[in-house]
Amino acid sequence: MDLASVIGLFMCLALMVFGMVFGKTFAAVKNFLDPPSALITFGGALGAVLAMSPMSDFIGGLKSFLLIFKTPNANEVDTIKSIIDLSNLARREGLLALEESANNLDDEFMKKGVMLIVDGTDPELVRSILEADLINIDARHQTNIGFWKNLCAMGPAWGMIGTLIGLVLMLKDLSDPDSIGPNMAVALITTFYGSVLANWICTPVANKLDAQNSGEIKMKEVMIEGILSIQAGENPRVIEEKLKAFLSPKQRSAFGEEGGGQ
Repeated sequence: MDLASVIGLFMCLALMVFGMVFGKTFAAVKNFLDPPSALITFGGALGAVLAMSPMSDFIGGLKSFLLIFKTPNANEVDTIKSIIDLSNLARREGLLALEESANNLDDEFMKKGVMLIVDGTDPELVRSILEADLINIDARHQTNIGFWKNLCAMGPAWGMIGTLIGLVLMLKDLSDPDSIGPNMAVALITTFYGSVLANWICTPVANKLDAQNSGEIKMKEVMIEGILSIQAGENPRVIEEKLKAFLSPKQRSAFGEEGGGQ
């Protein structure tokens, strides 16, 4: 589990509650609870996003919230080491020897690429097939990211709609001056809900999914370059130096200390 997401979301909630109850009792939280306002803001925002998307994309977008708590299983360093191991094997025993090793790979994208070169597929066709996969992977991820960006835009908008509804109802009944303050507070709660939806949930989720997508795309680009280098018969040390260009200076240092190619 990615603790950064858990801690970050909990910290935001804790600070909001702290602001609500500071100098007061915990009962002050009730001042920020208003079911009609919540229904207008959250329901209206979700309804607007639903109107923008097919039902399957809408449901998939909601489910993607759980992805921010998932820690990626692989990283660039491990991927490069795996590619170098394959290149050493191919150099010693030939490309056909990679078939058995490919069956033991956990990553389906890399497994597909290795099997393509084992089958003797033309290098340009291998690149074309793998890059087409990469484009479609990115497109699927962008659909989920777009869901949260759209919800982020609709949250404050529907919060303002709720506020305007509340103000109209308040201004229609100014005969009781004592009710103006409470009614104004209720009207402003929808704006509060919209801001919370956008800045506590939607923006962090969208940015986290975007970062995860960038990391996965980068890792698969490493795989493509490595697989094509193996097919071209390049020296494992040359492949290592080529792929280390994808790493940060810190990762390169760690890679050198742990050992790369044989």
